[in-house]
Amino acid sequence: MTSRYHDVYNGWKENKEAFWDEAAKGIDWFSPYTKTFDASQGTYGRWFVSGECNTCYNCIDRHVEHGRPGQPAIIYDSAVTGEKRTYTYLEVQEQVGAMAALLREKGVEKGTMVLIYMPMIPQAMFAMLACARLGAIHSVVFGGFAAQELAVRIEDCKPKAIISASCGIEPGRVVEYKPLLDKAIELSSHKPDFCFIQQREQLIAPLNEGRDYDLGALMEGAVAEKMTTECVPVAATDPLYVLYTSGTTGQPKGVVRDNGGHMVALKWSMENLYGIDPGEVFWAASDVGWVVGHSYIVYAPLLHGAATVLYEGKPVGTPDAGAFWRVISEHSVVSLFTAPTAFRAIKKEDPEGTELAKYSIAGLRSLFLAGERADPDTILWAENLLGVPVIDHWWQTETGWCIAGNPLGLGKLPIKLGSSTVPMPGYDMRVLDDEGNELGAGELGNIVVKLPMPPGALPTLWNADDRFKDAYLSEFPGYYKTADAGLMDDEGYLFIMSRTDDIINVAGHRLSTGGMEEVLSEHPDVAECAVIGISDNLKGQLPCGFVVLKSGVEKPTDVIEKELIALVREKVGPVAAFKLAITVERLPKTRSGKILRATMRKIADGEEFKMPATIDDPAILDEIAEAISDRGLASVS
Repeated sequence: MTSRYHDVYNGWKENKEAFWDEAAKGIDWFSPYTKTFDASQGTYGRWFVSGECNTCYNCIDRHVEHGRPGQPAIIYDSAVTGEKRTYTYLEVQEQVGAMAALLREKGVEKGTMVLIYMPMIPQAMFAMLACARLGAIHSVVFGGFAAQELAVRIEDCKPKAIISASCGIEPGRVVEYKPLLDKAIELSSHKPDFCFIQQREQLIAPLNEGRDYDLGALMEGAVAEKMTTECVPVAATDPLYVLYTSGTTGQPKGVVRDNGGHMVALKWSMENLYGIDPGEVFWAASDVGWVVGHSYIVYAPLLHGAATVLYEGKPVGTPDAGAFWRVISEHSVVSLFTAPTAFRAIKKEDPEGTELAKYSIAGLRSLFLAGERADPDTILWAENLLGVPVIDHWWQTETGWCIAGNPLGLGKLPIKLGSSTVPMPGYDMRVLDDEGNELGAGELGNIVVKLPMPPGALPTLWNADDRFKDAYLSEFPGYYKTADAGLMDDEGYLFIMSRTDDIINVAGHRLSTGGMEEVLSEHPDVAECAVIGISDNLKGQLPCGFVVLKSGVEKPTDVIEKELIALVREKVGPVAAFKLAITVERLPKTRSGKILRATMRKIADGEEFKMPATIDDPAILDEIAEAISDRGLASVS
């Protein structure tokens, strides 16, 4: 079919408020908004001002009321336990209503902060939706984070309640969550009033009397008694959740998502970008701890009246490289959304795609990739294997949904390898030089969005308006800084080339090298250090730490390096995938003392580089190259 994209995008440009007024008709409002966009509110303006709504009502209750009570809503599939269960919209309403009632009994109400630290189990989704039902604000923390990282988030958002589980389950091992949670609470000066703990049969955790409650036992009673609570009306501009993302200083940033704009944008995207009809099965193979999990496991499919897959497992190893094909086949998935890392892992284990022959995936129509730049080899391999369009699209934790993509629902545009295709309505994209001048087609520069940001994008950071302005709005006045570098071609296609700061992308997870450097610096034998992201065929990037030891250290360097790896694992968590520490005599610096991380990264990746004009001693680069070559990281001449 001929794509309607250009007509739709130009229609948005001609009358932006009228476009979003039409999209807002896809949401049920308790009371209508009086102003589509008010530029005088907030840091750059707010959407759907004075309107009242409820996200849980739009995700669950309205579908029960309007003919979908028996339709599948959540399909839970645990490859690590073998458990599978499908919840209808009516069953989800019962579970969420009961959990909301339990939270309300303990004082959770509109505006209350609740932290959720859960594995990929249905109770994680029920907890998020229960908070939304009450008008409470949830902050989900990925279960892979270490106690110190969890403590930082507890300290910042100050939750009244924490909802967690006894354990998570990884291939071949059980990860105890409760000791991590207890340690985090101990480290934080803020203490929650209470914790709900979902006990899993693989590990029953001891509970602290007076603070911890067995969520499963409470829920069993609450559902049996048909406990529930009504959906609390909230302002469209009230926060739905806070999700922490890495900051360049190592201090995480709490991205705020509002209720009204979030629903409008996600609902629009399901039909127009992903091409999904209500009742169909959509699978985002992510984790609820990340923004993709928030947007496209929990909220968007349910807002649209579709079914969503909640998968607890890996692309390989649970049990093999055919895991994704099994899920698609068994649950009639029509569209899969995952990270390129997942497909690189499958390709590595099963390059010929022999596992696919065991399953029928005839109903699959599309594969969407995001979280990092998708390399052309992986895209072509997936296309040849699956025989469906493979769409690389680009978005950020801050935006909450796609900035640039290929809108299948409007009609597929030609694919250009290396490009995330074209901006979505709401995003007026520009490429600027470092002085803020607009660049022409094909010129590499800073990718920015002309304000205002669209519905669904962050209005600010949690309790940090000034930090929001400094981080995103100050460098290029009138624009949102994406901190990505790239170019736009003469057909309006965006090519995202790299980050412009020191955040690296490990398997789709944005991690701060500055935060890791802070941890390495804590080691008593380390004088200074630098962490860079080096290219990795599987995970996109892996962190590599270079350390200079204090003089007089007698301990063997290999022992120190192992201690450093363990330290990062303890303080940041396994999610950092930090496995490489290299001891060097000195680090390359400018004359003003700035470490030349970008040059080090190019050496590690075997790329050509120009000698920095401000380098203090060029001979240091040869020393770095030799150290890298000794570890077999790059072929350095």
